[in-house]
Amino acid sequence: MLSQKTIDIVKSTAPVLEVKGTEITSVFYKNMFASHPELLDIFNHANQKKGRQQTALANTVYAAAKHIDQLEALLPAVKQIAHKHRSLGIKPEHYPIVGEHLLGAIKEVLGDAATDEIIGAWADAYGVIAGVFIDVEEQMYVEAESKEAGFRDFKPFVVAKKVKESDVITSFYLKPQDGEKVPAFNPGQYISVRVTIPGQKNTHIRQYSLSGAYKEEYFRISVKKEEEVDPNGIVSVFLHEKVQEGSVVEVSAPAGDFFLNQENKEGKVALISGGVGITPMMSMLETIAEETPERPAAFIHASKNEGVQAFRKDIDGLMDKLENGEACYILENPSNVSLCHFSGYVNKEILSTYVDSETECYVCGPAPFMKAVIMTLKEIGLPEDKINFEFFGPAMDLSTVDEKEKVKAQ
Repeated sequence: MLSQKTIDIVKSTAPVLEVKGTEITSVFYKNMFASHPELLDIFNHANQKKGRQQTALANTVYAAAKHIDQLEALLPAVKQIAHKHRSLGIKPEHYPIVGEHLLGAIKEVLGDAATDEIIGAWADAYGVIAGVFIDVEEQMYVEAESKEAGFRDFKPFVVAKKVKESDVITSFYLKPQDGEKVPAFNPGQYISVRVTIPGQKNTHIRQYSLSGAYKEEYFRISVKKEEEVDPNGIVSVFLHEKVQEGSVVEVSAPAGDFFLNQENKEGKVALISGGVGITPMMSMLETIAEETPERPAAFIHASKNEGVQAFRKDIDGLMDKLENGEACYILENPSNVSLCHFSGYVNKEILSTYVDSETECYVCGPAPFMKAVIMTLKEIGLPEDKINFEFFGPAMDLSTVDEKEKVKAQ
């Protein structure tokens, strides 16, 4: 338990952290990686280069300062982050390293304003917060390990099959090298894939949504090949160009708190995706088709053109299994308008056709796309608890997404 004095001091720093948070976390990561370069084997280098990890951590630190006297208010965010930590292999021994360099960064950025009293209060607060994360993550490790065919840490998987789904997306069917089954997962969850790339000093980890319903023999992920100049491209290009059938990669157990609510078997669901955000939706749609085909479902997908649109035949086949299913394809620049239901961007007219205020919606895609869709769903009258969404990478504040880019689906 924290003393009231400590709570008061930490809460008093919230306004400063709101302004200086990203500067502090940028210094934190720079100093930590300089002292512990081995941690670059865990952290996503692309998110570091783009500044997303720094911003996400700054938002977390600011929220902790605001709610240090009500840590239960942080639990949803803690659990979301803990899922990612567990899938990356974050361990208790990493937390003292983070704490040392976070406090050091606060002191470095704030200078004399960061008095010994303030640093002492934050040290106490960090100890409590770290303890919460460690406990939640340990529960997740135990849960992952205790499932049938479950495992705790990374495990070698063989690429059993590699299938091109579009001009930019390829599916990888991953089977455990030891011949065991794979553990069950919730449709919408992801796995981490760890690879060693020739010429690269550190290993690289990326998280990919599982793109099919549960099959005990394999996991399927479907990966978009990014541009090589994009920091995200180093792993996707390696997977597309160098990883072949028979190659071995390391995989963590399924994780994530974005998944289909399977308890509601009658309420209508809308799966709304842009670009490669289609991948978790394929897992959800296939699960509905196999387990609750009577459930009303709309599948709304936006992409730039038909060349980059994946799974069209699969979606149409799954729709045939549903008693009340509707598919809607939106192409920004179709070569022929007959290839889609709508051309251009997702808008209120389109969403209103398939969604009402009682529909449970799942949204995934580029952040600008998600911002446009979520804002529109709220205009239609959906309450927030009916809108579920997933960021690829660190969580972002949708209000910071560039308005000029908000309608792009790719």
